Amino acid sequence: MSNTPPIVKVAAVHAAAPFLDLDAGVRKACEFIREAGRAGAKLVAFPETFLPGYPYWIWSHTTKYAAPFFAELYANAVELPSEASRAIGAAAREAGTWVVMGLDEKEGGTLYNTQAYFAPTGELVARHRKLHPTNAERTVWGRGDGRDVFVVDTGFGRLGGLICFEHSMDLNRYALAALGEQIHVAAWPAISATHADPNADNFDHYSSTLSSAHAICAQTYVIVVQGRISEEIVERLGVPEGPDAPTVGGGMTGFMGPDGRWLQEPHRDDEAIVYAELDLSVIAFAKYFADGAGHYARPDVFSFGVDRTPQVPLTTQRVSALDGIPVPEERHAGDGEEDAAGVVLSVLPRD
Repeated sequence: MSNTPPIVKVAAVHAAAPFLDLDAGVRKACEFIREAGRAGAKLVAFPETFLPGYPYWIWSHTTKYAAPFFAELYANAVELPSEASRAIGAAAREAGTWVVMGLDEKEGGTLYNTQAYFAPTGELVARHRKLHPTNAERTVWGRGDGRDVFVVDTGFGRLGGLICFEHSMDLNRYALAALGEQIHVAAWPAISATHADPNADNFDHYSSTLSSAHAICAQTYVIVVQGRISEEIVERLGVPEGPDAPTVGGGMTGFMGPDGRWLQEPHRDDEAIVYAELDLSVIAFAKYFADGAGHYARPDVFSFGVDRTPQVPLTTQRVSALDGIPVPEERHAGDGEEDAAGVVLSVLPRD
């Protein structure tokens, strides 16, 4: 019996949420999700930390002036699960679509740069935390761990994602390829419009090149989704006019095939939902030439693993009722969410 891979309509949201305003941002996100659902999208991808916004001040402000921004970001960050995540899930259910939402996640006193995965049932099924914040981002976010390396079986294909310069971590990308990733969400901020970042002028080159490399090496479709800088963000940052002042717009959003080429010219600057139809049967042609995690791999020469041990600050001891031997007991808020509905695949089992 023929098992022809499907053609899937996907959407990428090129936009900025109301800056550091979680409630307003959630409403805007839900509007985008419902609109994309009405257009027939089966997957909607959002930029890095769409909710409640990317901390652009880290590139232009000293610690003294950055601290109040961080306090505001912390107050508006998203807990998983929460009322905010349930609202996004409800919109995904109404639209009948998968959603990959970029957000600032709050757990305890720490923030994380996170991609949250919502199923068309509305369920929050997975969470990917950026493994290592980049440069000045380490003043804002903590680090993920091995549990953040996974792909999700959507029914139409295996879905994964990475955030910004995680795409420069070759083993991170290879793990997703080894898990059979077919659609990849590459989320980025609108650094090209910040100008205070030393990489601003070259950022679109970085993001397109790294995304293209992953498409080729993993033989996967890549949704490149960047945010944009709104007039509100420019006003709130308050950087004096000059070479370091941010500008309205920026960002670059589009779709790459398994050959690493753009399917269409990427969208820039203005707010929009961008759509594409992905023919997953094309992946077989790319793998015929070189399947980097299959027939073109050399595990007899190179091998690596993923340590999925939770990186937690406290490990307590409990006593086994059977033999009295102390058994480690790890605590991690939200532990187990990634395995909901049995849709998450991992390099190594959690237990």
